[in-house]
Amino acid sequence: MKKITVAGGGVLGSQIAFQSAYCGFDVTIWLRSEQSIGRTKPKIDNLKQVYTDTVELMATAEGQTPANWARGIADFDTFDKDECLKKVENAYNSIKYELDMKKAVEGADLVIESMAEDVKAKTEFYKALAPLLDDGTILVTNSSTLLPSKFAKYTGRADKYMSLHFANSIWKNNTAEVMSQSKTAQSAFDEVVKFASDIRMIPLPLHKEKSGYLLNSMLIPLLFSAMDLLVNGISDVESIDSAWKLGAGAPKGPFEILDTVGLTTAHNIVKMYLKVPPFLAPYNFRGMDTLLKKYIAEGKLGKASGEGFYKY
Repeated sequence: MKKITVAGGGVLGSQIAFQSAYCGFDVTIWLRSEQSIGRTKPKIDNLKQVYTDTVELMATAEGQTPANWARGIADFDTFDKDECLKKVENAYNSIKYELDMKKAVEGADLVIESMAEDVKAKTEFYKALAPLLDDGTILVTNSSTLLPSKFAKYTGRADKYMSLHFANSIWKNNTAEVMSQSKTAQSAFDEVVKFASDIRMIPLPLHKEKSGYLLNSMLIPLLFSAMDLLVNGISDVESIDSAWKLGAGAPKGPFEILDTVGLTTAHNIVKMYLKVPPFLAPYNFRGMDTLLKKYIAEGKLGKASGEGFYKY
């Protein structure tokens, strides 16, 4: 694989694009509008600074600890600060932005869909994309909760379609969950696993479809539990976060994680559970829906917007 197209420039879409470019791939980000480009470019600007600062830190004694070492940037025993900084600069300067879908995917070896968790929007995207792809192009979704089998029939290439899910802070939390659906060809699956390795991720294969994959199957119940404690008036944001961080030795509390993921993404996931009858629902999803709607309406979308549950 050489040419990679990332559809969507959100928190993870921008990280996937930057990491792929950092590792030498030809990367294009497809976006819907000029406004989308205007929202994505500052994320890429920020990632350039984050990668630069991380490389500088890795060159110090403090940075050469397990807690601070960024495995997605370099191996410990072959780390070269100047070489890494050069790769950061090259990545930043090489990423292309494209509004024309046909131009964005022309000649692409891999298209990574990284859009909001919205079934209708994803379906419409795949229908529009299918006739534009080259025969050999592999297509993957970075969806956090939606199964690839739900969309395979719209892609026009079910044998070359699967999930490739990344953790946030991709340069440090360098995992890539690769999940096939029933029609995925083994050869395509193997190519995606190799691509994950080539961008310095640790591939984590899933042998069966599972909503939430490995990471989110464990993470989402934590976030739901935290919001449930808040909307039911049990405690406050800071205390809930402190309980998790101090009790479990975790670097971030659930509300800090929500701010990093983005409250729009969190709200899209909550909306999927609103049809569950209240007497069967394990959490107060309606309360969460009301809470997140309020924050989003006030422009408090999380860390990327400068404020969510916390101010940044």
